[in-house]
Amino acid sequence: MRGRVRSISGHETTRLVSNWAMCLTAPGLISHPRELANATLSWMPATVPSTAASTLRAAGAWSLDGPPRRFDAEDVWYRTRLTFPPAAPGAERVLCLDGLATVAEVWLDGELLLSSQNMFLAHEIPLGARLLNDCELAIVFRALDPLLTQRRPRPRWRAPMVENQQLRWWRTTLLGRTPGWSPPAAVVGPWREIRVERRAILHVDEAKLTARVNANEGHLEIAARIATFADTKISGVEIVLKRGSQVWKNALNFDGNRAIGSLIVPNVKLWWPHTHGEPALYSARLRVQHAAGVCEVDLGEIGFRTLQLNTDDGDFALSVNGEAIFCRGACWTPLDVVSLGASPESIENAVAQARDCGMNMLRLSGALVDESDAFYDACDRQGILIWHDFLFANLDYPNDESFIETVGAEARQLLARLTGRPSLAVLCGNSEVEQQAAMWGAARELWQPRLFHEILPQLARELCPDVPYWPSSAHGGAFPHQADSGTTSYYGVGAYLRPLNDARRADVRFASECLAFANIPGESGLAALPGGLATKAHSANWKARSPRDLGASWDFDDVRDHYLKQLFGLDPVALRSTAHDRYLELSRVVTGEVMAAVFAEWRRENSRTRGALIWFLRDLWPGAGWGVVDADGAPKAAWHYLRRAFAPLAVFISDEGQSGLALHLVNERPEALDSEIEIAFYRDGEIPVGGGHRKMTLAAHETIEINAGELLNHFVDTSYAYRFGPPSHDVVVAGLRDSDGALRSQFFHFPLGLPSARRHDLGLSAEARPLENGNWMLRAESRVFAQSVFVDVAGFDVADNYFHLAPGGVRDIVLRPHTSAKNAPVGNLYALNSDTAIPIATLP
Repeated sequence: MRGRVRSISGHETTRLVSNWAMCLTAPGLISHPRELANATLSWMPATVPSTAASTLRAAGAWSLDGPPRRFDAEDVWYRTRLTFPPAAPGAERVLCLDGLATVAEVWLDGELLLSSQNMFLAHEIPLGARLLNDCELAIVFRALDPLLTQRRPRPRWRAPMVENQQLRWWRTTLLGRTPGWSPPAAVVGPWREIRVERRAILHVDEAKLTARVNANEGHLEIAARIATFADTKISGVEIVLKRGSQVWKNALNFDGNRAIGSLIVPNVKLWWPHTHGEPALYSARLRVQHAAGVCEVDLGEIGFRTLQLNTDDGDFALSVNGEAIFCRGACWTPLDVVSLGASPESIENAVAQARDCGMNMLRLSGALVDESDAFYDACDRQGILIWHDFLFANLDYPNDESFIETVGAEARQLLARLTGRPSLAVLCGNSEVEQQAAMWGAARELWQPRLFHEILPQLARELCPDVPYWPSSAHGGAFPHQADSGTTSYYGVGAYLRPLNDARRADVRFASECLAFANIPGESGLAALPGGLATKAHSANWKARSPRDLGASWDFDDVRDHYLKQLFGLDPVALRSTAHDRYLELSRVVTGEVMAAVFAEWRRENSRTRGALIWFLRDLWPGAGWGVVDADGAPKAAWHYLRRAFAPLAVFISDEGQSGLALHLVNERPEALDSEIEIAFYRDGEIPVGGGHRKMTLAAHETIEINAGELLNHFVDTSYAYRFGPPSHDVVVAGLRDSDGALRSQFFHFPLGLPSARRHDLGLSAEARPLENGNWMLRAESRVFAQSVFVDVAGFDVADNYFHLAPGGVRDIVLRPHTSAKNAPVGNLYALNSDTAIPIATLP
C-alpha cells in the first residue's frame, strides 16, 4: 500500500471515474455477474468514488428531503468496461481499490478477484499478463441487513445510539446507522478511488518517516521498501529534503529490499500550531538511481516538532516544542455525508475556516470515518493539530482472531498514511467504548479490551513512535467519564443542563468532545430545510433533524432552550409560540454566549483544563445541528463567538464573587506584546461610571490573571457582590490593546445577566467603503451598547459577526464578495437589543 508515497516517476495512473453503471437488487438475487445480462434491472449512470445514495441523488431518484431508504437492505452492483494495452516487459498493471463499503466482491470478466468485509481497507490486485481489452469490471456490495441477523454472541453492553448492536462485527462506519443524529444514508459502495496503475522499473510500497528534533537539528529517519521489475539494478538511493531554495541530501543503505537511513537538517525550522507560530514544512523525496536513469519518489511534506503528553496527576496536557498548548477546536465531519467525498479545494477551505476561527485542533471521531490525504495535508500546511481516533465507537467489539486480523491490517494502512505528519498529535483507540461499558454497568474488567490496550498501542508505537497513544476518548479517573482526570466527553454545561459555573466546578482536564447544542443556522441554512423558511422550530421537518440520543424523550433543542431561559430570563415555549422570529434571534446567539463563557473559564491561568473540542465543526445535513458551521459551510453565530474566544491574543472576565472581577490575559504568540489593558463600566448601557487602564508587557506564550480592582483608583463593586443598593453598572467592557493603540481583543460582562429587552434608538450606524483588493470595509458605530450586532449582506462573507459594540464603540469588518463582481454591498445591520434595522450606506 502506498502510505506516504504520492507518486513515482515513470508510473501511469488511470482513475476509473466515469462510465460506470449502478443498479440495486433484492439481497442475493444475483449471485454471479454473468446473471446480470439476463436480468431485468434498472441501471443508472454512476461515477466513482460514490455511494449508492449519492448515485441515486445525482439521478434525481432519492434525496435526504424525501422518504428514508434502507441502503443496507439491498445488494448494489457497479460495473464498467476496461480497455488497456498489455503491460510492457518490465512493468505490471495493478487494480487499486481504496475503499469498498462494506461486504464486497470484485469480479473481472466473471472471475472473482477479491472478497472484502472491511470498508476501511484498501486493496491492490496485480493483473499480471491479462489482456484488458473490453473487459467487464463488476463489483457487488451485499446487503448488510441479512448479515446482521446471523446468530452471534450477545454484546456485554449496549450502545443506545446504534440501531443494531451486531454492527460491532462489521468494519463499517456508524454514519447513517445512528438514527438519533446522523442522516439516513448508510454508506454502501465504492466510497474511495478505484484506479489502474501501470508500474515500471520499480515500486515503493512502504515508506516510514520519523522526524525528530535534537537541540537545533532536525533528524529524519526513513525506511522504504523498494520492489523492482525485470531485474532492474539499483545503484543508489538518496533522501532529499527541500524548503524554499535550501536542499539537504543523504544516501541510504540497503537491508534486503529496504532502503534505510537518516538525514540531519541544521538550524531546523520547527513546525508549530498556527496559534503559536509558523507551521514550517519540508518537501521529502527519494531519488533512486538505476541502469536506465533516475526515478523520483514523492513522499509529500514533513515537519519537525517535539511532542510531549503529560498525564501526571490526572492531567492530559500536550506540549509542542516545549510549549504547553491549550488545544481548542472541534470534531471534524465529512463535508458530504452522502458520498463521503469532497474535492481537495473544498477540504482546504473547510480546514482554513477552522483555522480562521482560531481552532488549533480537529478530532476525527471513531464514530465517523478517516479522511483523504487532502485533509491531512491541509492540517499540516495550516498548523492544525489532529486528534485521530481509530475507527471504533461505543460498541463491544469482538475479541475474535479473524476480527483482530482485519483490524490490524486496517490500522497498519492508516498509520502508514499518517507517519511523519507533524499535525498528528494524538492517536486514540476509540470513541467512548470505555465510557459506554462503564455507564451501561459492565464489570470494570471489561472496560479495557485487549484491542485498545495491547494491539493498537503496539502498532502505534511501531509505526508512529513520536505520537502519544490514548486508549479511549473518555479515559482516566475512577470512571472513564470522570471530568477531572484524563479526558472526558464533557456535557455538564450542555446536555446535562448544569449551570455555567460547572465549567469550573467540574475541573475538566481535557474535553475530547463538549458543548453540543442544536445550533440554529442563519436564514440560508434554514431555507435548505424541507419547507424552507416557513419551517417552525417545533414542526415535524425541524424535529426530524434535531439531534438526540436514540430513544431519549428530549433533544438538543430542549438543551438550547434551557440555557435561553437561564441566560435571558425568558420562557422559550412562550417566546416560540408568540414571537418566533425573536425566538430564533435569541436562540442563535445563546449557544455562542454559553460557549464563549465556558472557554473563558477554561483558558484562565489557574484553570487545569488543557483543551476542549466542540462536537461538531459542521452539520451533517441542513437544520439546527451540532455544528458551528451549517451543512453548506456558512458560519453560525456560535462560530463567531468561538472565533473571539479562541483568539491567540485574548482578554476574558470572570466573576470571582466578593473578590470582584478578574481579568485574564492570554498571549500565545511567539513574540512578547507591549500592551494596555483597560476596563470600563456603564449604566443603562450608555452612561460611563468609571474605569481604568494599565500598560504592561505580555511575554510570549504567557497567560496571566489580575484583579480588575488593580486598574481602579477607588472601590467599585465590580461584580455586584456586596449589593449596597442598586448596581452602579450593567455593562462591563475589558479591552486589550497593542502598543499602537489597536484593539486586539474585547470581552463583555453583564452583572445582572444578559439583556433581553429592545430599545428604539441605539445611535447605530453602518458605512461601507471599497478596498483596492475588491473587498469592502464596513464600519459599525454605536452611541449605546449594541448587543450581538449582526451584519446581513447578501453575496458577501462577513469576517466578524454577532459582536457586541461598547458605548461609543467602533468596529471595522471586512466584507468579501462571493464572486469577482464589483457590486456594492446592500443589506442591513441589526442588534439584538434594537428594534430597528440599520441600512448599510456605501461610500465611493
